[in-house]
Amino acid sequence: MQPRKVERLVQGVQTADGAGVKLTRVLTQDLQRRLDPFLMLDAFRNDNPDDYIGGFPDHPHRGFETVTYMIAGRMRHRDSAGNEGLLGPGGVQWMTAGSGLIHSELPEQEEGLMEGFQLWLNLPAERKMIKPSYRDISPDSIPEFTTDDGVLVRVIAGHSHGMPGAVTRPDTEPLFLDLHLPANTSFTQAIPKGHHAFVYTYRGNAQIAGTTVADRQMGILTDDGEALEVTANEPSRLLLIAGKPLNEPIAQYGPFVMNTTEQIHQTLQDYRAGQFEAAVVQSL
Repeated sequence: MQPRKVERLVQGVQTADGAGVKLTRVLTQDLQRRLDPFLMLDAFRNDNPDDYIGGFPDHPHRGFETVTYMIAGRMRHRDSAGNEGLLGPGGVQWMTAGSGLIHSELPEQEEGLMEGFQLWLNLPAERKMIKPSYRDISPDSIPEFTTDDGVLVRVIAGHSHGMPGAVTRPDTEPLFLDLHLPANTSFTQAIPKGHHAFVYTYRGNAQIAGTTVADRQMGILTDDGEALEVTANEPSRLLLIAGKPLNEPIAQYGPFVMNTTEQIHQTLQDYRAGQFEAAVVQSL
């Protein structure tokens, strides 16, 4: 299999969201076409409670899926469809906003490290208005294996070396791996040609086809080639994310992602008219 190269490195933009949570927006709106079907990736790593204590109070979504993966800390999810879950280290929440709901993600700690990621995965046009759903995936429910080199692979979505992940999606075929590489080890992962792919290093650094992807950097991979080959000279951790592009128009207005401006206008009308799932977040 021909290995992919790093097309470019992305440092991400420092920003704040929710009630003042400091984070790095790694996959920004200008990269949505390039990394279709992925719409956004936020990374947060804060040990100062002032930088995360406000969390993400009630806010709406429509038209896509959110995937939150925790490395450290505890976050409580509640939504207007009546779902609730406590997200802890190594756990994942996979929420399909679909036709629309309102949810909150609030810290359940007052000190210590809060670290994790939120990825936005687009839905195809015919599924944007499906019924919302939510899945709380505990750490021990995420399949994982260790290679002969000692590389730990957590398979959150897709397949790796014959092991199916916790989640599969037929339209976008997402691959979401968390790779833990000891020093002086390598790992190879098949990626279908034409699928958009990137890595994000969150510990140490990774070498891909002669390019170093340093801590807190994204490496966008070329579309040609059918595999990722990554090497680490020091203990390193990185996310590998890939998916099949939808090749559909993207119309985004804040937390709403549809295909046309007219659909965004309708979404705003629906939200203002209270036509999303009933907002019962605070009373759960």
